[in-house]
Amino acid sequence: MIGELIPYLAPTLVLLLILGSAIKILPEYERGVVFFLGRFQGVKGPGLIIVIPGIQQLVRVDLRVIVLDVPSQDVISRDNVTVRVNAVLYFRVVDPERAIIRVEDFNSATSQLAQTTLRSVLGKHDLDEMLSERDKLNSDIQEIIDAQTEEWGIKVANVEIKHVDLNESMIRAIARQAEAERERRAKVIHAEGELQASKKLVEAANVMSANSGAMQLRYLQTLADMSNSTASTIVFPLPLDLVKTFLEKHSPASPAGGQPSIDE
Repeated sequence: MIGELIPYLAPTLVLLLILGSAIKILPEYERGVVFFLGRFQGVKGPGLIIVIPGIQQLVRVDLRVIVLDVPSQDVISRDNVTVRVNAVLYFRVVDPERAIIRVEDFNSATSQLAQTTLRSVLGKHDLDEMLSERDKLNSDIQEIIDAQTEEWGIKVANVEIKHVDLNESMIRAIARQAEAERERRAKVIHAEGELQASKKLVEAANVMSANSGAMQLRYLQTLADMSNSTASTIVFPLPLDLVKTFLEKHSPASPAGGQPSIDE
């Protein structure tokens, strides 16, 4: 009985091998680009699909978001500063047919395009813009890469600049610039404070000049404030108007009999 089955054993094994290689299972996040005798036939999946060995060919395409680390690039900014910049790129395949047929290796092509775009875009901006306007630069780089990879069936989701590395001399120069800027702002703020204070003093002088009693009250208030100090000597300007009457009574009369002269 076993001897009768031996002639059928080899064909059965071959058939099982053919069926095993013909059955393909694609998960939800993958699609299969099928070629029939070298010509594009269609996009299959997900799930169970049958591919005839030797006649049909299946190329798997992952539809999930791919994180691509863009290597550090030497960039010369518009103000002639050399920096090293690296970034990260997020993209995914939206059209498996174009991603396989129109570009040899979409991962490598996208990486090279991201590197050249990073250098060209950042080279048009100053160093200060690279450091302070990253959101705008990220958006510009994303739009350029997305427009060029659309032909490949790829959608760029986001681009983020991670690091902008400077040499030590440039870091020290930026520190000196920031210190000078802070000193400039301090001087401007001090000058503005002096200007505002002078305006308030003029307003106060105008108010007190309209009423002589206001000046007396101010002097008394100043004396009260100085009395709280621990100093033993107080130098206080005494206006001549306060003692004018006293000086007129005690000064000698003039030879002509006129009013006493007061040396102000």
